[in-house]
Amino acid sequence: MQANAAADTRHQTGGALQAEKQSMLKQPKAVWAVAFAAVFAFMGIGLVDPILPAIAENLKATPSEVSLLFTSYFLVTAIAMLVTGFVSSRIGGKKTLLIGLGIIVAFSALSGMSNTVDALVGFRAGWGLGNALFVATSLAVMVGVASGGAATAIILYEAALGLGLSLGPLMGALLGGWQWRAPFFGTATAMAIAFILVMVLLPKTPVPAVKTRLRDPLLALGHKGLRTTAGSALFYNYGFFTILAFVPFILGFDAYGIGAVFFGWGVAVAVFSVFVAPLVQRRFGATGALTASLLGLMLILVGLALAAGHSIAVIVVLTIASGALLGINNTLFTEMAMSVSDSPRPVASAGYNFVRWMGGALAPFLAAKIAEHSSASVTFLVAAAMVLVSACVILGGRKFLVAHEPAGV
Repeated sequence: MQANAAADTRHQTGGALQAEKQSMLKQPKAVWAVAFAAVFAFMGIGLVDPILPAIAENLKATPSEVSLLFTSYFLVTAIAMLVTGFVSSRIGGKKTLLIGLGIIVAFSALSGMSNTVDALVGFRAGWGLGNALFVATSLAVMVGVASGGAATAIILYEAALGLGLSLGPLMGALLGGWQWRAPFFGTATAMAIAFILVMVLLPKTPVPAVKTRLRDPLLALGHKGLRTTAGSALFYNYGFFTILAFVPFILGFDAYGIGAVFFGWGVAVAVFSVFVAPLVQRRFGATGALTASLLGLMLILVGLALAAGHSIAVIVVLTIASGALLGINNTLFTEMAMSVSDSPRPVASAGYNFVRWMGGALAPFLAAKIAEHSSASVTFLVAAAMVLVSACVILGGRKFLVAHEPAGV
C-alpha cells in the first residue's frame, strides 16, 4: 500500500508539473503581445553596453560621463515608479502601456540624434520615464490576463527580462559595430512594432475600482517584509549594474566582442531565471536560495577584482557565469516582492521597484568614478561588499519573509 501511495504521489506531482508547463505555454495572445513588448523594453537596458567605448570616443567623454546613460535612465525609472500606479489606476493598464511605449519610441530616436553626451544623458532620462510606465504596468497586466496565475505570469515576465537582457547587447553590437547611433534607431523601430502589437492584441483593460494615491507605494514600504526585500534588492542591484555597466570598459574589445560576451551573459540570465530559479526555490525555499545565490555573486565579484588587470579570459568567464546567479536572484526577488506584502500587487511592485532601481542608478557612475580614482579591482570589491550587505539584509529580515514564501512556482 505504501508503494502504491508513493506511486500515486509521484504520478500526481508529475501531472501537476506537466499541467504547469502546459499552462505556461497556453496563454492568450494578449500575454504574448505584452511579453514581446517587454523583451524590447528590457533590450534597452543592455543595448548601450557594446557601444559605451564608442560613445565615449565619438562624443569625447570619460567613462564616468558615459556611465550617466545608465544613471539618468534608472534614476528617472525609480522615481517614476511612484506615479505609475497613480496613472494606471485612472486610465487603465493598456493606455499606460501605450503611453510608456510611445515615450520610449520618441526618446530612443532622439538619443540617436544626440551630438553631445549631455544631450544623450538627458534623452536617456526621458527614455527612463517611458520604461517605468511600461515595466511597472506590464507585470500587473500579465498577472491579470495570464492563465496559470501570478506565478506563471512572473516566470514569463522574467523570461522576457532575460531574453531582453541577452538580445539587447547583441543588437547593440550588430548595429553599433556599423554606427554607434544605429542601436538607438533600432530600438525606436522595435518599440514602435511593440506599440502596434499591444494596441491590436491587448483588449481594453478595466480601470481599477480603487484608485492608487501617490503616497501608496511609499506606505507599502512600511511592511517589514517588503521593506526587507526592497532594501536587499537595492544593494544587489549595485552589484548587478556594476557588472553590466563597468565590465565593457575593461574588456578592451570592440562592439562585436562586448556584444558577444553580454549575449552569453544574458542567455545565462534567461535560462537560470526561468528554469533553475523555480527548482532551487522548491528545494531550498526562496529565502535560503536567495541568500546562497547572493553569496555566490559576491564571490564572483571578488574573482573579478582579482582578475582585473591580469586576465581578460577570466573576466569573460566570470561575467558570463554571473548571469546564472543574476537570473536566479531576479526571479526570487520578484516572487518575494509580489507575495510578501499585503498591499495590492501594483502598489507593492511600485514601492519595491522605486527602491531597487536606485541601485541601478548609483552603480554605473560610482563604479566608473571609483576606477578613475583608484582601480578596477577596488570597483569590484566595493560591489562585492554591497552584495554581501544584500545577503545580510535578507538574513536579518528572514522572519518577515519565510511566512510569506510561495509554496512553489
